[in-house]
Parts: sequence; structure tokens; C-alpha cells
Amino acid sequence: MQTLLLTGFEPFDQDAVNPSWEAVRQLDGERLAADVQIVARCLPCAFATAPDCLARLIAELRPSMVIATGLGPGRSDISIERVAININDARIPDNLGEQPVDTPVVPDGPAAYFTTLPAKAMVRTIREAGIAASVSQTAGTFVCNQVFYRLQHLLAGSGVRSGFIHVPRLPGTREPSMALASQVEGLRVAVAVAWRTSVDILDVGGQVS
Repeated sequence: MQTLLLTGFEPFDQDAVNPSWEAVRQLDGERLAADVQIVARCLPCAFATAPDCLARLIAELRPSMVIATGLGPGRSDISIERVAININDARIPDNLGEQPVDTPVVPDGPAAYFTTLPAKAMVRTIREAGIAASVSQTAGTFVCNQVFYRLQHLLAGSGVRSGFIHVPRLPGTREPSMALASQVEGLRVAVAVAWRTSVDILDVGGQVS
């Protein structure tokens, strides 16, 4: 049995829930094929512990693909991240009270890593399912970007494809949001496309600013 590891984050910044975990936990145990199963796990929202937790999960589960997800406050769609950058610059403290500013994710590591997932094919298919989605050119500089960068760094050259997806808040706040059911279905579609698509499509996904 092959495993696709799908992660979300615990709540942070005084939120009661984190939609990334609420969504991916509903996909835990689903089959992408007869011999491919989704395994969902929750990561701590802390610079000191999240990357090591992810590394332990990869060592334990030996997944054939890894997709991490996180909450993107202010976003209105499912955002397939394209680039992870080698910097931590936290606007707020993490769940352990740490707030690194202008520190590298990996000392002497590359400036950035690109996703190895078919981001544009994922976006197109999510939209075809009637769910808002876009390619994102920045994963921020908080724990989400740190995990994304460390994930790509850890798996570089391994042949295991990986990447990161941001989801919106759930309804009930003044910020842009998306219903949990739509997030679950959007991630289900994204994961399926990522698994079966080894070469991305050529499509417009850039941003003017």
C-alpha cells in the first residue's frame, strides 16, 4: 500500500480551529486507488517543532507523496503554493511564543524551492469542480512557509513529489472564507490531480503585483 501524507496545522493566534486540519482530517483513510491511501496528520504551529514532526512522519510512513496544508488568513480561495523561501519573519509569535525575525529556515540552504506538484493542473481542475482556486507565488514567512521549505529541502532529489496548499478561513468572521465542505472537496480534487499528474500543464497563473 502506497501512502500520500496530507498534513494540516493545529489552531494558532487564539483561533479555536484551524480549517486546514479540519479539512484534511476528513480525508484520512480515503483511497486514491486500490493501492494508494491518504494518511492525514496534524502539525504543531511552532517553528521549533513543526519541521521535526514532519520529518518523523515521513520517516515513519515513507510516503510516496507529501502535501502540507495551512490556513491563509485573508485568502478567499484554495491557493496552491509555488515557491518556498529560505527565511523566517514572523509577524506574530507561534504557539510556543517564539517570533523569529529574518532568520534562515535552513542555514546555507538555497534561496528558494519550487513545488514539485502540478500546481496549474490542480488549480484548473479545482475550478472545474466549481471551487475557487489559484496559484500563489508566496507562502508567507510564518510556520507554513517554514514547513513548505523544509519539506522541499528534505525531499529534494528523492523522487517523492511534495508541496503546500493554503486554505481560507471558515465562515463566521469578517475575513474572506470558504465553507468546510468546499475546502474538503477542493483538497480531495487537488490531491487526486497531484497523484495522477506528473507533468504540469501550461496555463496562465501569474499575478501582476
